[in-house]
Amino acid sequence: MARRLLVVKLSSLGDTLHALPAAAELHDRLDARIDWAVQPAFASLVGAFSCVDRVLPVPRPSRLREWASALRAIRREGPYDLVVDFQGLLKSALVARAARAPRRIGPSFAREGSSLFYTELAGRRDKGRHAIDECFDVLRHLGLPVPAEPRFPIDVPDVDPDALAPALAGLSGPRIAVAPFSRWASKNWPPERFSEAIRLLVEGRGARVHVLGGPGDRAGAQAIVDAAGVPAANHCGDFSLLASAGLLARCSALLTNDSGPMHLAAALGVRCVALFGPTSADRTGPYGPRHAVLRAEPECPRSPCRRRDCPLGTGACLASIPAARAVAALLA
Repeated sequence: MARRLLVVKLSSLGDTLHALPAAAELHDRLDARIDWAVQPAFASLVGAFSCVDRVLPVPRPSRLREWASALRAIRREGPYDLVVDFQGLLKSALVARAARAPRRIGPSFAREGSSLFYTELAGRRDKGRHAIDECFDVLRHLGLPVPAEPRFPIDVPDVDPDALAPALAGLSGPRIAVAPFSRWASKNWPPERFSEAIRLLVEGRGARVHVLGGPGDRAGAQAIVDAAGVPAANHCGDFSLLASAGLLARCSALLTNDSGPMHLAAALGVRCVALFGPTSADRTGPYGPRHAVLRAEPECPRSPCRRRDCPLGTGACLASIPAARAVAALLA
């Protein structure tokens, strides 16, 4: 009989993708049936992971009644044979505890008192490596082999970008996705740089540019496209997360900040040119050698500051990266 295993990684988009390769190995190596607890916003993405049998939506604890109901539902699903919590927060540890498993494995960096709810921790704390490698600690802890290359088994819909962007019909160059927004203002390349990059791509190579983002990004994306003065498709808010992933999978490359779309592109095998300032690409950059990470030259002495707002008030760590350099990296 296959083991019943609960994976807990509640958020965010990038974090769930970082945990996917380890979950895929657990599924195959342990012949496990995997349920995954995740916030509702990312349930559709986790549902597309082919190694996951069932998605258990868990809202934020601030929605106390719904959160308590979700924990009761997980308790009814138990007992599981094993729980692996990749999040290491109090809220995720409480989800792990609700599963009534005899073994509850938490990450080496467990905080907020979460370690009190685990039976064991995987690995030694080491934040100087990529988050994907950190998730592989659970494999080492269980005596399972670590793969030479991570696998991202995701099933995304087949999307025809040309049918979605008739305005680009006269162009025949490479399909380039652009993700100009992130959750931190300090991680965003200036809009005028994105506009210039789009103009250079379209005028120089006839690129078919698809701008991606959420509904709240639409106006900002349209301003970027209008300033570029060339044909480009603004898809912000038009599609579901999975449909956006399907479109992204058909692109040759992605120009992006440190953001969720960057991690999604890397997982789908789409080459990324990623602009990094306040965060560490060694920790959360696109995984693998085929991607290009651009930083200011010379770098800000405080980088990576890991601040949502620039402590110097200049944003120079990103603003000083020229558009031509990003375009050259995309076309290399």
